[in-house]
Amino acid sequence: MQQRFYFCPKCGGKLSCLPYDQRERLTCESCHFIMYENPIVGVAGILIQEDRILLGRRSQSSTYPGLWCIPCGYVEYEEEVREALKREFGEETGLRIEPQNVFAVLSNFHNPACHTVGIWFIVTQTGGSLTAGDDLDQAAFFSLDAIPPLAFPTDATVIDMLAKGRKIGEFSVAGK
Repeated sequence: MQQRFYFCPKCGGKLSCLPYDQRERLTCESCHFIMYENPIVGVAGILIQEDRILLGRRSQSSTYPGLWCIPCGYVEYEEEVREALKREFGEETGLRIEPQNVFAVLSNFHNPACHTVGIWFIVTQTGGSLTAGDDLDQAAFFSLDAIPPLAFPTDATVIDMLAKGRKIGEFSVAGK
């Protein structure tokens, strides 16, 4: 285990890696608080129109600038995942959406400093106009067989799943 935190968030004591629950955990030497490092939850919206998927290009001020992604973001503490998706999708694209079914749930390991779990929803547009914002400087629809360079390996996995599913009829997009 690579130690990223050194002081207890409860008492300020020193944290040490000690065996607990069959793995090493950061444990406070003073108050014995056990610090669990859990993944952060992210959400992404898959909007398909005329057999094309909406992607956003990450701005120069964001991580992975110039690369494309399925519109996404983090779930805030005490925020319901579908509400988080509506908020994030709106901030990044200017569109109002309604989440439909969950398409995929995947672990993201591309950033060693931040393990996330992503939930990709099929979404339908309910309003708004397409305008890139927040972490994006451009938003556009792409054919599933002409995808630009992607920021996140899991988006490539999801797009591959979409392409294979569409070819063999494993899923349908609501409202299409």
